[in-house]
Amino acid sequence: MQSLQTVYENLEKIDRVDATTSATYRQSAQEVLADPEISLEWRKAISDRLNQVNHDLTVHAHVDDDSY
Repeated sequence: MQSLQTVYENLEKIDRVDATTSATYRQSAQEVLADPEISLEWRKAISDRLNQVNHDLTVHAHVDDDSY
């Protein structure tokens, strides 16, 4: 598994990579979130960043799809 810092940093650039890399970054984040041996602080930080990225991508996807 990648370092926790790398997983965290990769989520920041998820909107600038291809779909396959984005999926890999998300999978790594999910693995961290599912691992009870990882500190709550790290899991919360990664969860917060993943939620923010998902929100940002949703907002941008809706703006790009607008037909007016």
